[in-house]
Amino acid sequence: MGAVVDYFAAEHRGCDEFFSAAEEAAQTGDLASCRERFQRFRTAMEQHFRKEEEALFPRFEQASGNPMGPTQVMRLEHQQMQGVLAEMESALTGGDLDEFLGQMETLLILMQQHNIKEEQILYPMCDRVLGVAAAALIETLRSFSEGQPL
Repeated sequence: MGAVVDYFAAEHRGCDEFFSAAEEAAQTGDLASCRERFQRFRTAMEQHFRKEEEALFPRFEQASGNPMGPTQVMRLEHQQMQGVLAEMESALTGGDLDEFLGQMETLLILMQQHNIKEEQILYPMCDRVLGVAAAALIETLRSFSEGQPL
């Protein structure tokens, strides 16, 4: 594997764990816990998207000379997932766990398809195109904390 594949695939797994925790709370009818767990999940997803969109994608686009390639598709999918996250938030605000779970099903499908494309296609391309710069980027991202510029 490579630095980008390993780092971002591990982030996907972390987001999946937060997703499962929120789903479990929703399925047991624990609205308060679901809201808390969903916020952890949403924060992790948004941080992940930010790392990709503000750090990884621009470096890949610059190194490859292709700003309209696979990263553009990933950005559009991020926007689509952000829309579902907003719907999930709205369902929780209204206390509608059934709607929340329905939106979770939609998001799960989107995440699975998205993650496969990133992990099997985009991330390996990033490792190849960025070369040794990939490891330096990952070290920078490891020290990232919310609110910091990337």
